[in-house]
Amino acid sequence: MIPRQASSTLNRLAQGFPVLVITGPRQSGKTTLARAQFANKPYVSLENPQEREFALTDPQRFLARFGDGAILDEVQRCPQLLSWLQQMVDERQRMGDFILTGSAQFDLLAGITQSLAGRVGRVELLPLSGRELGPDRLPQTLDAMLLNGGYPALYDRPLAPADWFPNYVATYLERDVRQLLAVQDLSQFHRFVRMCAARSGELLNLAALGADCGISAVTAAKWLSVLETSYLVMRLPPYHRNFGKRLVKTPKLYFLDAGLMAWLLGIRDATTLETHATRGALFETWVVSELLKQRFNAGQRADLYFWRDNVGHEVDVVLETPQGLQAIEIKSGSTFASDWPQAVRKWTGMADTPTNTPIIIFGGAGSYARQDCAVMGWREVALDWLCG
Repeated sequence: MIPRQASSTLNRLAQGFPVLVITGPRQSGKTTLARAQFANKPYVSLENPQEREFALTDPQRFLARFGDGAILDEVQRCPQLLSWLQQMVDERQRMGDFILTGSAQFDLLAGITQSLAGRVGRVELLPLSGRELGPDRLPQTLDAMLLNGGYPALYDRPLAPADWFPNYVATYLERDVRQLLAVQDLSQFHRFVRMCAARSGELLNLAALGADCGISAVTAAKWLSVLETSYLVMRLPPYHRNFGKRLVKTPKLYFLDAGLMAWLLGIRDATTLETHATRGALFETWVVSELLKQRFNAGQRADLYFWRDNVGHEVDVVLETPQGLQAIEIKSGSTFASDWPQAVRKWTGMADTPTNTPIIIFGGAGSYARQDCAVMGWREVALDWLCG
């Protein structure tokens, strides 16, 4: 198992919560992490038809087997179990008693909110971050990083992205989507997913997205929620506090794995990627996902934003820190250009609150200062830098 940064967060939460919940996309390593971190607890998968039937028909007796707690995998398959779990953990008052994992947020989080409020410590586990891959596993080139993404299977098995991603997408479409949506035409939904990949890093326009896929804006919104629920995409909200100008209030859309995004866009090799129109968007997607992974692994909320005013001035990422607002500009070029700091320097001048030294993350190597900005190469960000 590749060591996960979220392990220390799980240990911390296990001291103060009777139930721990690990959510995230399929194949992100949730089960592997839970079983490694809590190896002394019995493991039960509710994907197993017999176990699921037992939990559904006799939940009290199902849970009574676990005198020392248990790992319950894919618990969203039996959300009614959570009410019985509440009664058990309230009686036992034992921290770190049960570990739950799940891939679909809707049913699982609804059950947690209704039945286990105040009793749950939650970790959102995305695919591997650069820090988790470490210098030995992290791809040597940026193009390889963008093509591979971070799913663990591509690093602990002899698998090529071109072999793994089509099977991942097929399984997701055939299984999860049919559970969450009454999609009549899977090919149409597949087109929707690809169109979302093509718009990663752009302002979200549901009407235009739906029109390009032959569906209504209402359906597009519903389908997008399913992608968010499955941790395939996220909406990055705009930052609007502490600025006097009129600001854009539409969120931006991002995929959460650059490798999956590249595969959906038909990019199969570094030669194609080198000149592809979406290379900049892929790099921006990878950086945003790395920032999100760092925060999730530390048990923090996402709390990432972008900033854009009504005349087009934009900063790719803004986050709040105890020292002040942090602006991050993302550039895929491998050589620093003198005009890169213009946007973040303009933003700094417009802010009505303290700001930190702006950071420019670029597709080259090295860390240095330029024009009152901290410039960081992609590899340095992946391996060394922690945000927030």
